[in-house]
Amino acid sequence: MSGHGARTLEPGEASIPAGNAWAKWPKLALAAGIIGTVVSCGIKMTGDEAVTLQFLHSWLVAFMYCLSIALGCLFFVLIHFATKAGWSVVVRRIAEAGACTLPVFALLFIPILLNLDSFYDAWLGEAAATDHLVQHKAPFLNKSFFFIRCAIYFSIWTVLGWGLRSLSVAQDRSGDPQLTRKLQNLAYPGIVLFGTSLTFASIDWMMTLLPGWFSTMYGVIYFAGSVLSMFAFMSLVTVSLHGSGLLKKVITVEHYHDLGKYMFGFTIFWAYTSFSQFMLQWYANMPEETQFYLHRMEGGWESISLFMIWGHFFIPWFYLLIREVKRRAPTLALAAVWILIAHFLDIHWQIMPALHRDGIQLQLLDFTCLIGVAGVFLGTFGLIMKKANLVPINDPRLPESMAFENF
Repeated sequence: MSGHGARTLEPGEASIPAGNAWAKWPKLALAAGIIGTVVSCGIKMTGDEAVTLQFLHSWLVAFMYCLSIALGCLFFVLIHFATKAGWSVVVRRIAEAGACTLPVFALLFIPILLNLDSFYDAWLGEAAATDHLVQHKAPFLNKSFFFIRCAIYFSIWTVLGWGLRSLSVAQDRSGDPQLTRKLQNLAYPGIVLFGTSLTFASIDWMMTLLPGWFSTMYGVIYFAGSVLSMFAFMSLVTVSLHGSGLLKKVITVEHYHDLGKYMFGFTIFWAYTSFSQFMLQWYANMPEETQFYLHRMEGGWESISLFMIWGHFFIPWFYLLIREVKRRAPTLALAAVWILIAHFLDIHWQIMPALHRDGIQLQLLDFTCLIGVAGVFLGTFGLIMKKANLVPINDPRLPESMAFENF
């Protein structure tokens, strides 16, 4: 519901001061990202083919994990305008900045593109020539069409992310309320393009590691994890901004509460979609479908599979049931950190069994690749946050958002 007693922003209340921690750490994050990337590439170049495959799988885990957060941010902005939401205006700039990092992921995907033949050997290598199922999918699973689809995905995400952001920032300068209508009109087709591109990207880059396996739920599960991790990320950023003395009178405990509620809701949605995929494939008992789960029920992978049930669903679900957990910064941040860790393990569980079918094998590259990709993502995010006001100061619904109250 909307509260009463709305007020306007005071001068300087929506910007990052020069001496604030938020003005300094983006460069540190970028430096860490560059170092992590250089170290990862160095290990790859000095190793054999097995090291190269480890690098590519570790890089893809880190890439798909950070990409999911950025895509979740894009979805948040789209759905905010499509539903004409009021409560979320004060946290929208966080999502806008996250969505604007998406062009950087086109650069971060280059290591995969340069090693496409060895990485996706199951449908590009010699063995694919004798696999009738893979040959049947050849009109879709071929290198030329793969490159075309990649270009389409990144183009859609870049146009949507930066298009929404540019109109939003333009409204800060002009105060034109008609820009809100333009943003709403862009959001409607944007949701369709977003959903289609995310689904096919997750299939292209993750599901094709096992090209004989298929699932119509795969894109939905990746979407659920993306939105869940995005709300966890936004919760941490919001708590961090408050801890740095920013937006103290703008983002309130009521906004904490709503972010916590959405984490709770998408925890359930992720569990629902994941269980639906498992149940349908277990019930059908078709060899080409069950192979995905068989690889994850032996060799040590079963421990991660059990964690997906308890750590990714039951623990955060019970924890976020408590009202006060969602209304206090420390407890909300704890839930967000837990969910982000669980989501990373989920992406690792989705990808790594394609390389290590005999069990979990943690390698140095798992950590250096994560530092590299996450550092570049977070550094870029921080730099974009500094380029504009932290809240859309001329949005017509800003007073409503600042006065928002939960029941």
